[in-house]
Amino acid sequence: MVKLSAFGERFAGPSGIVDLMDDLDHALRLRPDTVLMGGGNPARIPAVDELYRERLIRLIDDPQRCEELLGVYQVPRGDARFREALAASLRAEYDWDVGPENIAVSNGSQPAFFVLFNLFAGRSDDGSARHIQLPLVPEYVGYREIGLDDGMFRSQRPSIELLPDQLFKYGVDFSRLRLDGQTGAVCVSRPTNPTGNVLTSAEIAQLDALARQAGVPLIIDGAYGTPFPQMIFAPTQPFWNDNTVLVLSLSKLGLPGLRTGVVVASEEIIRAFARANTLLGLACGTLGPALAADLLADGSLFRLSREHIGPFYAAKAERALDTLRQGLKGLPVRIHRPEGAMFLWLWCEGLPGGTTALYERLKQRGVLVVPGASFFMGLDAPWPHTDECLRLSYAQPDEVVAKGLGIIAAELRRNYGG
Repeated sequence: MVKLSAFGERFAGPSGIVDLMDDLDHALRLRPDTVLMGGGNPARIPAVDELYRERLIRLIDDPQRCEELLGVYQVPRGDARFREALAASLRAEYDWDVGPENIAVSNGSQPAFFVLFNLFAGRSDDGSARHIQLPLVPEYVGYREIGLDDGMFRSQRPSIELLPDQLFKYGVDFSRLRLDGQTGAVCVSRPTNPTGNVLTSAEIAQLDALARQAGVPLIIDGAYGTPFPQMIFAPTQPFWNDNTVLVLSLSKLGLPGLRTGVVVASEEIIRAFARANTLLGLACGTLGPALAADLLADGSLFRLSREHIGPFYAAKAERALDTLRQGLKGLPVRIHRPEGAMFLWLWCEGLPGGTTALYERLKQRGVLVVPGASFFMGLDAPWPHTDECLRLSYAQPDEVVAKGLGIIAAELRRNYGG
């Protein structure tokens, strides 16, 4: 039997994000007709895909650009043309004081968070340990096990606002939120994966003030938000300043295979990030930044996000919500108000056996979802709510989503005895 180090035990052991990807693989092999409502794979949008194909062909047909794409290592911070184009776009669109020195590229946002979390939290030379503060959970399951040390996260329960029409909304409970000398950074996703929650401008401003007062950065995971892909349906002001670390991704633009993440931060943080990222990956891929730079040059990237991607998902969310409301009528199940991203989040209050067991039953019926418990990291005490929640993706074609929602509603009705 292979003997693993502490690192090996931590990163080769069970984890929520690995289980999610393994379940996807097993489901497709065993039941090719499985309704995939578990993962975060983006939908295909024909007009967007066609533009990507045109621009890729143009890049490949240019001998010099093709050579740069295939035969040249990028500098540690990533493709200079892309960083200059993004900085110019952010200045023009939002009047942010951003230059190419404030931007770095990574091979996907997941590796970017690995670097960032371990830069700001974990054990220090003086023997103390710092943590990442999550102002509310549930939060992205992919954060959960990427710290090199235990105790990487602290969080607290959110406030819960009950809304009409079977809806509810989480908020930051500032009465519970405490930053102290062991806080290394504050991190939120906006919109939030898994719930589709969008923190209000007032909440973001208050988090920024608390982070500044504590002398730590505010990390905003913008994988679904602004400036791209604009999968955001609530009135929202984009946010960045010199104490903000904004992490973006090309994946939800419909380009997950290009594995391109983007970090926008102070020059000091970008310098540290680029050095660590170089040690871990040497250089970043070239194709994602090259395609994005081409799309930024004529404004296509932001325009696609505003005019195609955002409205596409907003319409899908509304259709899925209507279908689910009809199926759940009369049951003690609420849906988080969908304000962005590509998920519906169910709160199945008092569900017999909880949603972990429900997830297994749904898998047997050919529907793959994600139970809620893995999204609640960093709490200091058990909370029954964590096993009353379920994440559903509505990115699949509408007829597939409707089929899956029908099975989920029927199973919930059976479980509640309705």
